[in-house]
Amino acid sequence: MTLFPLRTVSLPSGVPALGLLPGLALTALAVAVSQWVGRALPGVSAAVVAVVLGVALGSLTRLPAVLGAGLRFASRRLLRLAIVVLGLQVALPEVLALGWRPLALVAVSTGCAFVLTRWIGPRIGVSPRRSLLIATGVSVCGAAAIAAMHEVADSDDDDVAGAVGVVVLYGSAALVVLPVLARLAGLSPYQLGLWAGASVHEVAQVAAVGAAAGAGVLACAVVVKLARVALLAPMVALTSLTLRRSGGRRPPLVPLFVLGFLAAVAVRSLGVVPDTVVEIVPQVTSLSLAAALFALGTGVDLRALARGGRSLALGGLATAVIGAISLIGVLAIG
Repeated sequence: MTLFPLRTVSLPSGVPALGLLPGLALTALAVAVSQWVGRALPGVSAAVVAVVLGVALGSLTRLPAVLGAGLRFASRRLLRLAIVVLGLQVALPEVLALGWRPLALVAVSTGCAFVLTRWIGPRIGVSPRRSLLIATGVSVCGAAAIAAMHEVADSDDDDVAGAVGVVVLYGSAALVVLPVLARLAGLSPYQLGLWAGASVHEVAQVAAVGAAAGAGVLACAVVVKLARVALLAPMVALTSLTLRRSGGRRPPLVPLFVLGFLAAVAVRSLGVVPDTVVEIVPQVTSLSLAAALFALGTGVDLRALARGGRSLALGGLATAVIGAISLIGVLAIG
């Protein structure tokens, strides 16, 4: 589905930026609301709230065509900015300090969840495009990963919203279920941190689990989660290469935003990013991702989304796969 397939917006000659203002103003308002809700509800990211607002607004009203240019800008340019800035949160020395066993756990659980979800999806009636997005969101880092994969896959806005909805549902359930299961399994705080970081979908959800369990658990969980985030670039690049070889739509071999993400990781890992910048990076990422997902949400057909029972089933299976594999790994590490 194409976002805003309405009449072309006429922009004043020589001042094209003016045509972006109405859509960007609406986006800014939605981001402000989503930020407020995100702060009021721990574990719920502003990006998730934003896509819900976008879907609701796009489904309940017929938005004026004058908003289209700004919303298209937000859904494309700001999305790529969010992915690049996300790289500044990943410091490879911190990730490597985990040791080879936790890193192997992350690689195995992430890879298995991604491959199995893509294999299961079409077999239970979920389209390959949506299966790819759900697989990416569950295995890597939730809404940000879904948005990044959407850039190279032949998916539409309904697929994005459906995949984000699945990630939100099961990631939110993990906030309650994971600590309970950890107690039943007799996991130590360190093991709970490993398990949360290796299996929970959104960075904000991982942080919420860790914060509830203590500072030590929080630090471990977030660093393990960032190890999964670091897998976003190679996963998107490999998928892009696969799509090129399979024919049809031919995305770039390595999308520029992926190269930007890798460059941001390199800069952060070299330690040349000032601490003041590092501190505001999560907020910049949250704002730009919320803006992009709100804009994408406005192009969603809610009726098609409501018929997503099989997508929910796939999300549940994917969550169970990554949870079970990572738990086995955590118990093996000890």
